[in-house]
Amino acid sequence: MSTQLTRRISVAAAVTALAVTLSGCGSDSDNDKPAAGAGSGATHAVKTAMGEVKVKDDPKRVVVLDTDALDSAITLGITPVGATTAIADAPFSTYLPQDELKDIKPVGLIAEPNLEAIAALKPDLILSSKVRDEKSYKPLSEIAPTVFTDTTGPNWRENFELHADALGKKAEAKTIAAAYDTRVKELTTELGGPAVAKKTEVGFVRFVEGADTRLYLNDTFVGSIFGDLGVGRPANQDKDGFSLDVSPEKMDQANADVVFYSTYGDAKKAKETDILGGPLWKNLDAVKAKKAFKVDDNVWMLGIGYTGAGAVLDEMAKNVGGASS
Repeated sequence: MSTQLTRRISVAAAVTALAVTLSGCGSDSDNDKPAAGAGSGATHAVKTAMGEVKVKDDPKRVVVLDTDALDSAITLGITPVGATTAIADAPFSTYLPQDELKDIKPVGLIAEPNLEAIAALKPDLILSSKVRDEKSYKPLSEIAPTVFTDTTGPNWRENFELHADALGKKAEAKTIAAAYDTRVKELTTELGGPAVAKKTEVGFVRFVEGADTRLYLNDTFVGSIFGDLGVGRPANQDKDGFSLDVSPEKMDQANADVVFYSTYGDAKKAKETDILGGPLWKNLDAVKAKKAFKVDDNVWMLGIGYTGAGAVLDEMAKNVGGASS
């Protein structure tokens, strides 16, 4: 492992340090009547997936309804008053600073927000996406100004810019984006430089309880990070789209020089246990070269923001950074 790794400053650390210097929460109202709990103050218009929305310049009580919006808020130094979770009774995040999450109130599940719980928090800004909550947009917007991105995943950088605009943190957002770009260049160098990185095929495998195993394509959060790094991709995964789903009998399709993999749900029910012990997995180039690495599903699948992306880059650096020269 390169000694450069012991000296590097990760994106996650950079944005956490920046967040400490930023002031607390924030938002404003879009409707003719003030949102519950919204105070007076200057406003600005934000162009969203649902049209133009007027929000406060400095929102104070923010509710986030997806993990990307949570990442954006915390990265920008804002602790939401409410957030949804992926499943009931699950933590809001396992990779974001826990002391910044402890006072957040649960407001339902992702794509199933509890409108009464949200209204009770008297928010002055709600962040989500059209793909998750289009059906709830009208009642949400009656509670507080509601800013939707179109979707989540590969557009996470553009979504972050929209979140930052709504939160009144556009200047801070530029600093965070620049830190990510710098870290990407550093890691590309650690991988041996652009030419070596491009020749190294990297794949991502997700074992999913109750479904076939997924090989992630380019139109995903992890796919976009691989694209930023300029690493190679296996031909069958170097495509537009979300995932290539394969049965245990077709795990040879996961072949790559380097494989990262994670598990959603119970490992046995997700077939991970059987697949990892089977001949097709053991015959993958990455496995034979000891370059198959299990990673945190909560980061790689639910991060979808700059702090999450920084954690992904750090994990890649820990496992493969400096391995090529």
